[in-house]
Parts: sequence; structure tokens; C-alpha cells
Amino acid sequence: MISFGLVTEGITDQEIVTNILFGYFKNKDIPINPLQPIRDQTDKSRQGGFGGWPKVIEYCKSDYFRQAFQLCDYIIIQLDTDICDDYGVSKLENGIQLSPDTLINKVIKHLIDEIGTTFYQKVSERLIFAISVHTIECWLLPLYYTDNRKSKITGCLNTLNLQLRRRHNFFIDPDNKLFNIYQEISAPLKKNKTLKQISNQNPSLDIFVKTLKTKNIQLEN
Repeated sequence: MISFGLVTEGITDQEIVTNILFGYFKNKDIPINPLQPIRDQTDKSRQGGFGGWPKVIEYCKSDYFRQAFQLCDYIIIQLDTDICDDYGVSKLENGIQLSPDTLINKVIKHLIDEIGTTFYQKVSERLIFAISVHTIECWLLPLYYTDNRKSKITGCLNTLNLQLRRRHNFFIDPDNKLFNIYQEISAPLKKNKTLKQISNQNPSLDIFVKTLKTKNIQLEN
């Protein structure tokens, strides 16, 4: 079966992307390889200290990234845009906020530059970008809202926490993002019907799912 490698900011991001893959392909047995950060039993209950955008960039520039294509059929790179200025991509152009699709294209171009154009051209068909505008928590809002808040791209964690407190009597601590919370709240994405219903309701989630479609991936070799 086709396998996926994940390069993400943290293990909670890996969980969301993994559940999207399960839902999109209607299969929970897809081989998923967490490449960055590496997951172990200790990490499963906490965010861990091995994530963040610097680690994503560092990994993409490394020999480990190049070697990973020998182990995985496809590699997904996830990156938030909330502090993209820190890694060299501005959210503004002529003082105006960029649209999500334009910002995503700028981030992808930056990642390609970090990877190296020559190597990227060799693996481009096997590389998938999951750029979350501005945080991956925005992708969860359509699971909890039916009004225009489902399409938010700013303040998503606070907005999500409002509903988590009401429905589950817990919330996400931004300084200590617990894996088991993300495991629970992103679980509905494993259902293909749910993913289809909500994926087009948040702009960057919609772009990621449509990118999966363009790859025309068949699970069986």
C-alpha cells in the first residue's frame, strides 16, 4: 500500500493531517511515517520539544529529507503561517493582507527554495504541501461552527476553545498542546462523509484537500 511521511510542526499537527488522510482515502490502515517530529510513547501525551517551524525548515534542508523518499511514496510538509514573517514570508503586499491562496503559494515557494529547486523537481509529484492559514486549529473550526466562524483564519485557537469548553469541558492550552485532546477533537475527520462536508468551509483546508485530489493517488501500488 502507498505510504506517507509527515513533516510537521508538532505531533498534534501530525494527528490532524493523519485523520484527514484516513477520511480522504476511506482507509485507517494507511502506512503513516512521522518523520519530523519523530513520535514515541512519551510524546503521545504532550506536544514535546521537537517541533516548530524551525525544525520543519531544518528537516527539509537535510539529507534525512532526501533519504525519506526511499522509504515513503509521498511526503507531506505541514507549516502554519501565523508567524511566517519569522521564516521569511510576509503576509502583506503593499500593506494589504494576502489572500490565503496567495500566501500559501508564497510559503510553498519559500519551502522549495529551502529544499533546493533541483531536488524538488525530482520529487515534486511525490511531495504534498499542507499549509495552514494561519494555524492548523483553523481546520477544526468547521467541525464546531456552522456560522462564518468556520472560515476564520485568525484567532482560531481561542474560537475553538469556546466550543471545546461548552461541549467537552476542556480547552487547549496554547503553551501545552496535549496530544490526546487533538486526537479526540480531530477524530471526526476520519469519516469521509464528514471531511467532504466541511473541507471547503475553511480556505486552507480546502486547498490541502484539493491538492490531494490533484495527485490522483491510488492506495494500492
